[in-house]
Amino acid sequence: MTAILQRFTQVRREEVAPVIASALAFFFILTALMVVRPARDALGMQRGIEAIRWLFVGTALVTLAANPVFGLLVSRFRGPVFINATYLFFAAGLLAFYALLVLAPAVVGETSGMVFFVWFSVFNLFATMVFWGLMADRFTLEQSKRLFGVIAAGGSLGAIAGPWLGALLAKPFGTAALLPVAAGSLGLAMLSVRAVAHLQPERAPRERAVIGGSAWAGAGAVFGSAYLAGIAAYVLTLTIVATFIYFTRLQMVAALGESLDARTTIFAQIDLYTQVATILLQALIAGRLMRFAGVPVTLALLPITAALGFLGLALVASMATLVVFQAAFSAVQRALARPARETLFTVVSRADKYKAKAFIDTFVYRGGDVAGAHVEGVLGRLGVGLAALISVSVPLAVVWAALGIWLGRQQERRAEHPSSPALGRLEATGADPIVQHPQALANLNSSQS
Repeated sequence: MTAILQRFTQVRREEVAPVIASALAFFFILTALMVVRPARDALGMQRGIEAIRWLFVGTALVTLAANPVFGLLVSRFRGPVFINATYLFFAAGLLAFYALLVLAPAVVGETSGMVFFVWFSVFNLFATMVFWGLMADRFTLEQSKRLFGVIAAGGSLGAIAGPWLGALLAKPFGTAALLPVAAGSLGLAMLSVRAVAHLQPERAPRERAVIGGSAWAGAGAVFGSAYLAGIAAYVLTLTIVATFIYFTRLQMVAALGESLDARTTIFAQIDLYTQVATILLQALIAGRLMRFAGVPVTLALLPITAALGFLGLALVASMATLVVFQAAFSAVQRALARPARETLFTVVSRADKYKAKAFIDTFVYRGGDVAGAHVEGVLGRLGVGLAALISVSVPLAVVWAALGIWLGRQQERRAEHPSSPALGRLEATGADPIVQHPQALANLNSSQS
């Protein structure tokens, strides 16, 4: 395994064990998510496409309410504790929904389906967010550029294993049986997270302390920092554009007038092409691209992909074009943009790695879903549809690319000058100023001695 990883990736011998443990953790997390996602979609769509737009609103509101609870956990407990508490909570929720489906199937209808849709959407965001928060906390900026693509490939394998398990188990055992399978996968993810904590130890004694601060500190940090606000704007734009693509796919598939089985086959084909392309990009290109081309270029690739994809739809508005577009967009997002975006958090304080990141990756993310869904809906009701969507998306992608380049350059400056004004602001507010940068830690150690 060591020889294979060193031959095809940028993983060093001493990093092999923590990288494998991290990839396994992400594998089990994505398996848990993807094995039950078909149930979420089936239950949520019982009232049609228009209802999903309002389910996005409900998800954003629940996410906003959950943020201070998560912030309280971060303030009171050490990293592994609140990470495991998050996964235990969602595993218990999966078992509760399983009991509802098995013991009281008569009450499972449109209302309970919408509740599950919202709950799963919140679960989806928090489960991946705490994992990447741990990665940003344990690996340095230099390591993140080389390793995050390989670690993300573990999640892509989980995204394949989940649907495969769902297809294998749903018919003989029923949809309800998928929920305890997902809960068990989360349990395995918790064990893998413990292995990561053991194999990739904290880099300074102060990192073992409880972060502290208020439950709403993450939102305040985002609005008080141009850098964090820029990350939030990048994520917001990403989700708006992704939602445009999502509803375009729904509309084009619905217009085909095919049967339910035919639509399911189309969606499955898109997912298959996406996962294959994603794994290849993650395993072979992501680490090298971020290391040699830099984070600014890597962050700009997704907006460029979006612009080219919408221009392609403008020229040839067909299902084949959409399939290629969505597969390319999703592959670049998961294999390149997501690892690059996670490296942005390696140069911020530990408090911001969890609190500000939680606010961005949950509430801001779902806010973009809501905005994208309703803008697309308004354009559709006005009768301008795809043409207007393209005229909005392409200029938006240009601004988005410029923002990605700016964020990447800001990250490089923070890495070169860890004693920046932003760190002074954090120290003044009582936040933990330590960043994952060797020179910053060396300066701290020399001052303490």
